[in-house]
Amino acid sequence: MIILLFFLAHWFLSLFSQTFFLHRYASHKMFKMNGFWEKFFYAITFLSQGSSFLNPRAYAILHRMHHAFSDTEKDPHSPHFVKDVWGMMIQTKNIYLNYSKYNHEPEEQFRDNYPAWPLIDKIGDSWITRLVFISFYIWFYVTFATAWWMFLLLPIHFLMGPLHGAIVNWCGHKYGYSNHDNDDHSKNSLPLDFLMLGELFQNNHHKKPNSPNFASKWFEFDPTYPLMKVMHWMRIIKLRKSN
Repeated sequence: MIILLFFLAHWFLSLFSQTFFLHRYASHKMFKMNGFWEKFFYAITFLSQGSSFLNPRAYAILHRMHHAFSDTEKDPHSPHFVKDVWGMMIQTKNIYLNYSKYNHEPEEQFRDNYPAWPLIDKIGDSWITRLVFISFYIWFYVTFATAWWMFLLLPIHFLMGPLHGAIVNWCGHKYGYSNHDNDDHSKNSLPLDFLMLGELFQNNHHKKPNSPNFASKWFEFDPTYPLMKVMHWMRIIKLRKSN
C-alpha cells in the first residue's frame, strides 16, 4: 500500500508540475504569478520530477516548436515520422539537450518569455543530483516493497518527466477523437482525463493553445483547470483572458 501511494504521489505531483508550470506557464504564459510563486513552483517541479527534471527553458522552446510545426518533419516530437515511441523519445531528447546545454539557439519566435533559475537548472541537470534521486527511489522500494513485482515500477520513477511527455505526444497525436480540424493529427484521447491531468486533450489544445481549460465539450473534464481557478481566486496566479 505504501509503495502504491508513493508511486501515485510521484506520478501526479510530477505530472502537475509538467502541465501547470512547464506547459501552461513556461510555454504558453496562460497566467501570471509573482516572483515568489514562480520560484516556489520552479522548486516543486525540480523536487517532483527528481531524476528526470526538465529544464523549463528547453521545455518551452520545444513545445512552442511543436505548436508551430505540429505533425510535420520539423515537429520535435511528432509520432508520425519515427518507428516507435522509443524513437520519438530519443529524437526529443537529442533536440532538448541541444537547447538545455545551449548548443543551439532557437529561432527568434521561440525565444524569451520563459522562467529561468540558473542555479536550479544546474543542480537539476547534474548527474550527481539525478543519481541521488535514483538512490532515494531505490532505498524507498527496498525499505517498503512487499512483493518483487513492485520493483518493476522503479524505471518509471527514474524517467517520469520524459515518460509523461512521451505518453501525451504519442497517444495525443495518434489515438482518440477530434472536435476540431487543426490541419494536424492531434486527438483527444480521454474525455475525462484523470490519467494525464488534461494533457490528453491535444486536439482541443491545438485549436486554442492559450486557453487554460483544455476541455471544450460538456462531457470533457480537465482536472488541472479547476485547480488553476482556485489558485486564481486565492491570488496565487492571475489567469489571462483567452478567446
